[in-house]
Amino acid sequence: MVVWTESELSIINSIFSSLDYEDIGPKALCRCLIVYPWTQRYFGGFGNLYNAAAIKSNPNIAAHGIKILHGLDRAVKNMDSIKETYAELSTLHSEKLHVDPDNFTLLGNCLTIEIAAKLGDGFTAETQGTFQKFMAVVVNALGKQYH
Repeated sequence: MVVWTESELSIINSIFSSLDYEDIGPKALCRCLIVYPWTQRYFGGFGNLYNAAAIKSNPNIAAHGIKILHGLDRAVKNMDSIKETYAELSTLHSEKLHVDPDNFTLLGNCLTIEIAAKLGDGFTAETQGTFQKFMAVVVNALGKQYH
């Protein structure tokens, strides 16, 4: 079980309460698909992913990026039981979608970059450390079914 300090809980809640999901979600997923093009193979049914411009203007990608951020809300609301919260999603990504679990880490890194860009000077070392701890717990929970 992960132990969260009051400060860490406050930081995570502060990040998510100020996020514009319709902005950050699509940007993070687009960044992931552009920087790590092999991740595109899981999005074959999402339409044109031919180049960066096509990815950035793809409404299916934007909608899924927003959906991902709303999925992270589940972790924020269940900080003491993230593994249990994502058990069903882990099974889906493992057994049905066959997603490489390393892609969760890649997406988390892209999300970190987008949040840092949005928060600017407010994205302190403490904020980054806390957010990366949060994402590590989420990634571990999503990859649980793979172990």
